[in-house]
Amino acid sequence: MRLPLLVAVMALLFGNTAMAVDINMSDYGIKPDRKENQSAKLQKALQKIKKKYNGTPVTLNFQKGKYNFLVKGTAEREYFISNHSQMNPRTVGFPIEDWNDVTIDGNGADFYFSGHTLPVALVRSERVTLRNFSVDFETPQIAQIEVVSNDGNGVVWRPAPWVKFRIGDDGKFYNYGDGWEIQTPGAIAFDGKTRHIVYRTSDIWNPVDSVVKVDKDLYRSPKWTDSKMVPGTVVALRWYHRPAAGIFVDECKDTQINNVKVHYCEGMGLIAQMTENITLDGFGVCLRGDDDPRYFTSNADATHFSACKGKIVSVNGLYEGMMDDAINVHGSYLRIVERKNESTVVGRYLSPGYYGFKWGEVGDSVKVIRSRTMENLDSVYVIKSITPVDMPTYHGAKDFEIVFNAPLPKEVECGKTYGLENITWTPEVYFAGNTIRNNRARGTLFSTPRRTIVENNLFDHTSGTAILLCGDCNGWYETGACRDVIIRNNRFVNSLTNMFQFTEAVISIYPEIPELWRQVKYFHGGEGHEGVVIENNVFETFDNPILYAKSIDGLRFKGNKIIHNHDFPAFHQNRFTFKLERAVNVTIEDNDFSGEDPSFYVK
Repeated sequence: MRLPLLVAVMALLFGNTAMAVDINMSDYGIKPDRKENQSAKLQKALQKIKKKYNGTPVTLNFQKGKYNFLVKGTAEREYFISNHSQMNPRTVGFPIEDWNDVTIDGNGADFYFSGHTLPVALVRSERVTLRNFSVDFETPQIAQIEVVSNDGNGVVWRPAPWVKFRIGDDGKFYNYGDGWEIQTPGAIAFDGKTRHIVYRTSDIWNPVDSVVKVDKDLYRSPKWTDSKMVPGTVVALRWYHRPAAGIFVDECKDTQINNVKVHYCEGMGLIAQMTENITLDGFGVCLRGDDDPRYFTSNADATHFSACKGKIVSVNGLYEGMMDDAINVHGSYLRIVERKNESTVVGRYLSPGYYGFKWGEVGDSVKVIRSRTMENLDSVYVIKSITPVDMPTYHGAKDFEIVFNAPLPKEVECGKTYGLENITWTPEVYFAGNTIRNNRARGTLFSTPRRTIVENNLFDHTSGTAILLCGDCNGWYETGACRDVIIRNNRFVNSLTNMFQFTEAVISIYPEIPELWRQVKYFHGGEGHEGVVIENNVFETFDNPILYAKSIDGLRFKGNKIIHNHDFPAFHQNRFTFKLERAVNVTIEDNDFSGEDPSFYVK
């Protein structure tokens, strides 16, 4: 056998590992623990390396240490990011675009950014690996203050040492940083000792109004009279815009993110859209440890997956201190706004911040849903063509003309409320071995018809509902029905200390159905699947509601243990252990209620 043929055979058998290239980023002048901004150097290095090695497996190795990547010198891009503020153009630290087989290995590096920068963007790329680094900002848009006293004449507070701020002529608190200044309209309060969200505080509105300085580093807010703000309470002042995620993944395939930590970002820790197969192992949106002086992390969800397919794996993660959920998996309903002929419609993105990127492709399977009752029509339709209406390409588009392979029923008329769900772009999910704690809103949200397994996780003071199975074609427009969910061997500790949307029980199966009384079918479960199985979990709770379920065919709650404590006074408006509305084929058996009889509400 001639040598070239032997090499070709070996490459087929063992892959291209022998051809892989290791790059030391220090050779491009990018070295740790330097005070200067290295953004421009990074952009030049990425361009050179991609031009030379794209098509060859390559690893970009950084030395351990701190790197400053400030706004000046970053790349500039126009990205439309699901569930974010569409504030274009964006500054980007690591733009990895149309680049396959690349690994960024930080070897323990800390990457610091500034302004509204999007730290890492993976776009139209395959087999990208991120590992062994952290993302952070020296000056977060969330400002942290500590309550010093509360004597009935307003709250006296002290800002954290790193906060840059001014008190305006209007008496309001403004914090600022590299190229930005904001007035924070709301806040979240943390217990200074436990870091839990303070019991029954939820979202606090305008807490630092009419501010006056009373001493060095001490300020009084005379209109802030909340008695729950005891001395030692730590408050995160925040706004609700989401200019940039920590990591953005768009139209990628086979992405691996290992041992990466996001300590702060202005939007979601990680958002993936129209992406196939993504694995997070040891990923965290988390503090820097028990001694971290900060109490907050991301300004929105820790991780979010919009219109993905293949498999989403999230294991061994730590999600804490974020201003929304640990994970949200969903697609997006398009609202039908025009019927052009029997097989052609115009569909529109309606959810705020959710538009501008690809919704579907030729050959994708689509279901039609009656929005008011959340019932799918019987048939599945295949896309023959899909064309943006309001933009030259899908980039930035809200409206799409879609031609299907068969006529739609006559009932689908303009003026009635119907939605379109792309069921091709729906993923399997494996969420295991994670810790979710001390965050605002909820723990986890899943909206996919494919198998979802949630096991061996710790849900510790998630504030609201720990697990939510949702679906909504009327407000958020987030698809879709869950057919096959297994929730097992998890531990739930004191959920429901605060009220947020969909917070009906520790596990809440809560699709938004405006006209439930008209519904004939069921939203979750059914279609030959077992539905939702909840087994062998431990619920430690101070309150009553454990499970709420609405519009489901197939639900089993078995082998679980419920332990009641007195850590907080019970207060939830739902006083039932199990509250079921339009639920059939339900089994509740072999559970341990620790001597307390469960209560039921069935409608």
